[in-house]
Amino acid sequence: MIGRLNHVAIAVPDLKAATAIYRDTLGAQVSEEVDQPEHGVTTVFIELPNTKIELLGLLGEGSPIASFLERNPNGGIHHLCYEVPDIMEARDRLVAKGARVLGKGDPKIGAHGKPVLFLHPKDFCGTLVELEQA
Repeated sequence: MIGRLNHVAIAVPDLKAATAIYRDTLGAQVSEEVDQPEHGVTTVFIELPNTKIELLGLLGEGSPIASFLERNPNGGIHHLCYEVPDIMEARDRLVAKGARVLGKGDPKIGAHGKPVLFLHPKDFCGTLVELEQA
């Protein structure tokens, strides 16, 4: 059901500093910062030949990554994003198998302008999983 790894998301306490590490130290191609108000984060994408890294910075007081950064003040891997051909079919299949979809279970539009859902980490080996419709 899942397709290719779309990106690995890393929550960071200082988005500008993290961007500089990837751009200046590792020589990566990085995007501009983009606010994602519906998700409470600001994103920067690092383009790699086979996938992307998404840097997540806090956006606003109610940012969903705030508690993650409280537990991990230096930042760290926040979630993995896998592509699926049909997000609604994937959601229904996963729910039928006992997986929990976070939020109300309806897809939101993600950073790439495509529908996304998040799956409960307790159902996936302690890893927060994002599904993105390809």
